[in-house]
Amino acid sequence: MHTDIHLRLHALRAADLRTEAALFRLSRAAVRPTGGLRGLRGRLGWFLVGLGLRLVHRPPVRVARIA
Repeated sequence: MHTDIHLRLHALRAADLRTEAALFRLSRAAVRPTGGLRGLRGRLGWFLVGLGLRLVHRPPVRVARIA
């Protein structure tokens, strides 16, 4: 394939991807939740992260040895 054709195809594909990304951003902005639900979801998510970290960092259980 000639380099000029390859470059032109790349430029067309990049323009298509930019257009698709712009449309996706616009559609996500229209669907984005506002108000209390967003805050509640964030607080719940961070609570679950903290709970998981506490479970991971729990010291191991030691079994008593009989001498």
